[in-house]
Amino acid sequence: MLDETDSRLLAAVQSNAQLTAQELGELLNLSASQAARRRARLEADGIITGYAARLSPGKLGLSVQAFVQVQMAAHSPEAAKGFLRLIATLPEVVACWTLTGDADYLLRVWCADLPALNDLIHQRLLPNPAVARVQSQIVMAQPKPDAGLPV
Repeated sequence: MLDETDSRLLAAVQSNAQLTAQELGELLNLSASQAARRRARLEADGIITGYAARLSPGKLGLSVQAFVQVQMAAHSPEAAKGFLRLIATLPEVVACWTLTGDADYLLRVWCADLPALNDLIHQRLLPNPAVARVQSQIVMAQPKPDAGLPV
C-alpha cells in the first residue's frame, strides 16, 4: 500500500532519478536514511523497476519519429513469435504494443531521416511473411514530452 510520502517519492524520482538520499529526504521532510529505505523498499517491491537516462534524439542524428501500425496476415502463435523476434532485432523500434482494432501492433520508431523510415518499412517489416499491412504516421511535433506515470 502506497502512502502520500511514497507517492511524492515516486513523483520525485520520475522527475529526477539522480536525486541523492539527502536531496530526496529534504523534498519529503525525511532523514536521508529514511528516504533511502523507502526508495529501496519501492525498488524491492517492483514498483520502481529501473532508472534510465533520456537522450536527445536530434543530437544522436535521429530526426524522424513515427508510429507504425502493423496488421498481421496470420494470427497464429508462430507468426506472432516470428514477428516479435524481428522487432527485437530492430534498434529503430523503441516501443511495441499489441492492440485491439484494425492494427495488431503499434510500433514507435526513431529514424535518421525519411529514407531510413522507408527502408525500415519496405525492407524489414513488409517482407516478413506474417505482415499483411503497414501504416505509418510521422510525428510533426510533440507538444507534451514523455512523462512519468500519474502517482
